[in-house]
Amino acid sequence: MEIRHLNCGSVRTVEATYDGPQPAPAVNHCLLVETDTDGLVLVETGLGLGDIRDPDGTLGTDWVELTQPVLAEEETAVRQITRLGHAPSDVRHIIVTHLDVDHSGGLPDFPDAQVHVMAAELDAASAEAPSYRYRPAHWAHGPKWVTYQHESDERWYGFTAVQPTGLPQEIKLIPLGGHTAGHTGVAVHNGDRWLLHCGDAYYYHREIGEPKESHPLLDIVQSRSQVHRDLRLGTQARLRELVRDHSDQVDVFCAHDPWEFARRAG
Repeated sequence: MEIRHLNCGSVRTVEATYDGPQPAPAVNHCLLVETDTDGLVLVETGLGLGDIRDPDGTLGTDWVELTQPVLAEEETAVRQITRLGHAPSDVRHIIVTHLDVDHSGGLPDFPDAQVHVMAAELDAASAEAPSYRYRPAHWAHGPKWVTYQHESDERWYGFTAVQPTGLPQEIKLIPLGGHTAGHTGVAVHNGDRWLLHCGDAYYYHREIGEPKESHPLLDIVQSRSQVHRDLRLGTQARLRELVRDHSDQVDVFCAHDPWEFARRAG
């Protein structure tokens, strides 16, 4: 499988907490996975064409004012995939870590894709939308939802693993609770080792280092958006253990850290 790292929606610039990395716009880190038998798999969708064209209507005025999105059409997943020589219909599967506004905005651009999501997440989004977090314009087209429960007998480096329907064993859902009601990570094996897209389980690369170091701005953002504080912090603790014990086998990254993205996309 070939895996590409895509930034599908730059937002406001953030600074690192130490000398070295230059300030950079936060990203919406997506993966495009070219499988041998199951077409293209898009992990996360970032912002979509509808968001670029009508940001206040689809994303919400408050969200736009807070995050200051760049709103560049060329950053949308559908435009990047087209530049790579694929048609939007080639994306047969989409996996979203959760349905927050900046993770589901590109769904309408791929109406034929099956959309894999945890059942608890879809239930929460359906019940709470419209809200700051969940925007129904992103699923008004009627996505082909495929939902999953958190319970599973399969384990992946000590975490629960859920096998997505119709996808190869090299792709797993890894529930990472705390940020939303049905938040999950996505593990993809690239032939040499696993990549673990952690979504919003953490926001800043030093949160999963030893010792842990939070980012003053990003920590406020994730604390305000969490649904379960202890579960979120427990998830981060387990991710630190994963990085400490298995960094040679698993590459861990989150959805919005621009420095993590630059190291992988570069």
